[in-house]
Amino acid sequence: MSQQFDVVVIGAGPGGYIAAIRAAQLGFSTACIDEFKNKEGNASLGGTCLNVGCIPSKALLESSENWERIEHKFAAHGITVEGAKFDVAKMLERKNGIVSKLTQGIGFLFKKNKVTSLHGHGRILGRNGDRWQLEVADGDKTDVVEATHVIIATGSTPRAFPGVPFDNELVLDNEGALAIPAVPKKLGVIGAGVIGLEMGSVWKRLGADVTVLEAAPGFLLAADEAVAKEAHKIFTKDLGLKINTSVKIAKVEPGKKGVKVEYADSEGKDHSITFDKLIVAIGRVPNTWNLAAEGVGLPVDERGFIAVDGECRTSLPNVWAIGDVVRGPMLAHKASEEGVAVAERIAGQHPHIDFNTVPWVIYTSPEMAWVGKTEQQLKAEGVDYRKGQFPFSPNGRALGLGEVAGFCKMLADAKTDRILGVHIIGPFASELIAEAVVAMEFNASSEDIARIVHAHPSLSESLHEAALGVDKRGLHS
Repeated sequence: MSQQFDVVVIGAGPGGYIAAIRAAQLGFSTACIDEFKNKEGNASLGGTCLNVGCIPSKALLESSENWERIEHKFAAHGITVEGAKFDVAKMLERKNGIVSKLTQGIGFLFKKNKVTSLHGHGRILGRNGDRWQLEVADGDKTDVVEATHVIIATGSTPRAFPGVPFDNELVLDNEGALAIPAVPKKLGVIGAGVIGLEMGSVWKRLGADVTVLEAAPGFLLAADEAVAKEAHKIFTKDLGLKINTSVKIAKVEPGKKGVKVEYADSEGKDHSITFDKLIVAIGRVPNTWNLAAEGVGLPVDERGFIAVDGECRTSLPNVWAIGDVVRGPMLAHKASEEGVAVAERIAGQHPHIDFNTVPWVIYTSPEMAWVGKTEQQLKAEGVDYRKGQFPFSPNGRALGLGEVAGFCKMLADAKTDRILGVHIIGPFASELIAEAVVAMEFNASSEDIARIVHAHPSLSESLHEAALGVDKRGLHS
């Protein structure tokens, strides 16, 4: 007889493993199916985020930034380092150690919460009475389990350049970009999004000549224009990235000596560059391949997304979908919150997620983070707003850190003063944005932030000054 569960989750990434844990906490018998294997061929929980995405990239970013501090910033502190050198293999080993610790931690949490972990590819076979039958295929071994509720949380995979598959030797996806064994002399990056900028900056700091090719007509169009402008200046002038927008790529040709890329620039001039390595970071696609047997009727659109309602229900009874396979931003923390919400809905609760207050972060140096509307969005929507902006350059904590680039910007409704958006580029922006998220969740006004006591000296004082600036009463500007 097949194992029977109240809830089976397909996928153990940030959405799936969190959904499984929350379901178990609520008293449901729960299993989580996941097929990810590490390079050693062993099962490794955590999905793309923990294994080959969010976590390892931040580890390498920190390593590369430490090297940059030694090379360019420590002297200002009166610290001289002679004969410094870096070891890429050691950096990768440290990164892998962090990944291993966190993925093993999920296994511990599964045991603690009595979640059954099943390794293999999960596929919905069909109904057996009021239960769903699911196949768990691991090589030649196949098992079948049954569940009252199914939560699909299979995440996404990198989008390849048309006609050029990833080999992770010359043409790299995010996984390959995190495992380059030696610093390439010439590195190409197609795509100036989160992955492209983070990975490009890592290898640039370590000595690579990095060229970024972006098809969009501008830089970081999803970000606030002021943030994007400041970031472009810092990345090109200070870091030395070569960023090209409005690029039309004609050909990508891997060869024995590298990868040749032929493209036309924004003025229509043709170029041909051969890179030692090429990172392709042109987005991600939902991982919905072979999720259900023919005839099940899983609602998947032409782009691979699973159709769901506002509460993550599919049209199939008791089948839910969360994270990158459904509408909304492809962000790990969005997937996690959806996972919690679905588990609680199965339990009869009524959780709520506001996509307008989901924070976005790019972990470059300086970091970028934002929540809510950008200034260009408010203009396009005809919203009457006021803004306050304050730089980090006069901030005492930023000066002490030696990280003074960037600013905090707050946008508020001109009539109600309700905060509509907050945009930060600067040190620890990923941490500072949390205050803005909390404020917006509680419909706070800019005056609310302006009247909250912020510790001195702290980076948060720049956000405080931005709030004061909305009412044109800044104290340090």
